[in-house]
Amino acid sequence: MALALFDLDNTLLDGDSDYLWGCFLVERGVVDGETYQRENQRFYEQYLAGCLDIHEFLRFQLQPLATHTRHQLEQWREQFLSDKIDPILLPKARALLEKHRQQGDELLIITATNRFITGPIADRYAVSHLLATEPEMRGGEYTGGVNGTPCFQDGKVECLQRWLDERRQTLAGSWFYSDSHNDLPLLERVEHPVAVDPDEKLEALAQERGWPVISLR
Repeated sequence: MALALFDLDNTLLDGDSDYLWGCFLVERGVVDGETYQRENQRFYEQYLAGCLDIHEFLRFQLQPLATHTRHQLEQWREQFLSDKIDPILLPKARALLEKHRQQGDELLIITATNRFITGPIADRYAVSHLLATEPEMRGGEYTGGVNGTPCFQDGKVECLQRWLDERRQTLAGSWFYSDSHNDLPLLERVEHPVAVDPDEKLEALAQERGWPVISLR
């Protein structure tokens, strides 16, 4: 059984769930609109440029989780999923996932976006295995901190290797689908790297290295 890995934002989704969660909080008046929107955009542009400080970003992005009850957060999340995520689920992404299921591959979504946001999205795609940045919890509530290594850039490789070691699995025959040059550390580890609607940097690298380039849009 080979492992088929999938990035989430701008790969299986026609958009970025992390960024859209910030937009949702602004629209609902949960956070200060002008300040939050400016910072949300700044961090997103840093991500696209490949210079994001993941720890600085997570302090910003997870702070609203620490200032509201889990019950309230989950109510907001249901509305967020309906308003922002359901419209950007991709039929071609579902078809690609199903293709790998039919081949007998084991499916895993691996994403830098935190599990609070991405857990229900993985469920919508019927993917049971998810590696994501883990928000810290104490007493059933979020602290605003991070538990373990953020699942970003080299951290994706670290999180995946730990997951593989726990299951005594390897990357033999593995696939990884991603849109972003930030995922280069993991793309270079798998047997079958695939660029999906790639950013300019990844598209150039894929052409240079002969990696397949596909679109799910």
